[in-house]
Amino acid sequence: MARHLPKLHSDLPRFDAVDALRGFAMAWMTAFHFCFDLNQAGYIHQNFYTDPVWTWQRTCILGLFLLCAGAGQAIALHQGQTWPRFWRRWAQIAGCALLVSAGSALMFGKSFIYFGVLHGMAVMLLLVRLTAGWGRWLWPLGVLAVASKFIAAHAISTWPVLDFLNDPGWNALGLISRLPVTQDYVPVLPWLGVMWWGMALCQWWLNRQKTPSERTKTSAAPVRALALLGRWSLSYYMLHQPVLLAGLWLFKQV
Repeated sequence: MARHLPKLHSDLPRFDAVDALRGFAMAWMTAFHFCFDLNQAGYIHQNFYTDPVWTWQRTCILGLFLLCAGAGQAIALHQGQTWPRFWRRWAQIAGCALLVSAGSALMFGKSFIYFGVLHGMAVMLLLVRLTAGWGRWLWPLGVLAVASKFIAAHAISTWPVLDFLNDPGWNALGLISRLPVTQDYVPVLPWLGVMWWGMALCQWWLNRQKTPSERTKTSAAPVRALALLGRWSLSYYMLHQPVLLAGLWLFKQV
């Protein structure tokens, strides 16, 4: 009789490749943030806002993380995730985004994070969920979303009347010609395009797997470790900076 019961979400097969890729992005992010914290504490002297060594790393880390987020949403839909379950996860992300804003306001004042990675993800996950059935159209739409960054910058410089898009109230769109003063900024455009690509790529892959549950696991220990980290990405994201900062504070005391 029990065999006729539907599977619980926790019983569904995990996709270690996606989890490990997300875990790798989290590990890379931790190294990046540790260097940022060392810079803030005066142990090193780097410009994290203009130096390509750091700005390109941030772009790659964020792009990898959002690709995985799009792939994760494709997997969730493939496994029959309901809207109520989606909203529960979405509420966790949105709640954590509010905590990040509050914490950064205490630490950085006027340059607090008002639309960072979690804020952007909360909006983009909803848009990706609503457009999941668009199939191949997600590829060109992703290109258009990424290109919008450059199109908007050119349009604003050509028509100054559009400069209002640089105001904080419009920053969430990402149609800007100059970066706002904030510690983390992940607008909907162009990053929605990256998440669309993640969903489209994973949907393409899932449609070609006859028995996907048999191909989700790996025996390699490093990959398993990264996959475990990737499964707890939100909790890890919220905790890693307080732990790093506490560690630096203790080091200073010693």
